[in-house]
Amino acid sequence: MPEKTRIRPAIVELAITRAKEFVRESEALFWVFGFPLILALALGFAFREKPPDRVPVAVVAGPNAAQRLAALQKSPVLLPSIMSEQDARDALRRGKVSLLIEGADTVVFRFDATRPDAQSARREADDALQTAAGRRDVVVTREERVHEQGARYIDFLIPGLLGMNLMGTGMWSMGFTIANARMKKLLKRLVATPMRKTDFLLAQFLSRLIWLLIEVTVLVVFGWLVFGVRVNGSILLLAILCIIGGFSFSGIGLLTASRARTIEAVSGLMNLIMMPMWLCSGVFFSYERFPDSVKPIIRLLPLTLLNDALRAVINDAAGLTQIAPKLALLAAWGLITFMIGLKVFRWQ
Repeated sequence: MPEKTRIRPAIVELAITRAKEFVRESEALFWVFGFPLILALALGFAFREKPPDRVPVAVVAGPNAAQRLAALQKSPVLLPSIMSEQDARDALRRGKVSLLIEGADTVVFRFDATRPDAQSARREADDALQTAAGRRDVVVTREERVHEQGARYIDFLIPGLLGMNLMGTGMWSMGFTIANARMKKLLKRLVATPMRKTDFLLAQFLSRLIWLLIEVTVLVVFGWLVFGVRVNGSILLLAILCIIGGFSFSGIGLLTASRARTIEAVSGLMNLIMMPMWLCSGVFFSYERFPDSVKPIIRLLPLTLLNDALRAVINDAAGLTQIAPKLALLAAWGLITFMIGLKVFRWQ
């Protein structure tokens, strides 16, 4: 062998090979780069700074219906209409209206108390009817609308989408690749090579790391240019956080796919793991809405840790010491699942 010929380590060759495979997968490129941008664009415009939608209210037809309708129409929050009693009850049952107002002398509010818009509609309707009846407000009030960064919904949403994307691509890039190679008997062929399974599995994460920084940059720059979501904290700290978060979910993906023999099996396991975090980890709404008894468990989920840390860095300019506990727990999730996955992993 000529002296100038150098053989690169197996882990480097595997990482480069996996990166090239990823570039050739147009579907994967869409889900990593295109889908998060489309989702951010759609939700960002849906919840952009605009007046809230008026809450539909049904007034049961009767002697006082016209006066009540006129009083309710003065409210900027309510969208009232007169209906027959049966149509109003059907509309309330089907969710077409949030509040039903009936009664002759005594006003009766009929609504579902578990719906937040129904509660607010009941208070607004009562206020409008009482004012129309002659009540005066003895306390002068005024409104101050909040517009600064960090208080808008899009400022809450972008870090959540970033965390969700890191979870999805981290788990799927590891789990799907391993399960697909096992189905195609590629792993069986690799057994005959001198390659260690540690190199093979770490190479999967390293190839993922190449694209991780690119996808994070694309989503962060998109949020800044389109919606004005700035990164108030350290860019370096944000990069470190994303790398640790990606490693955490790659470890979970490895553990999930370490024994799965089919794409269907690994897909079911992935969805079983990710679905609770989609719902509970504060991607689209705060997990503070859940009962206090389950919040300690939710806060320990890896996506919750990642989302909280991302929002702290992006919106609150948090430093390393402030998010260090979350970084440590994320790293622990990655190390523990990776080591267990490495232990139980089988080529065949």
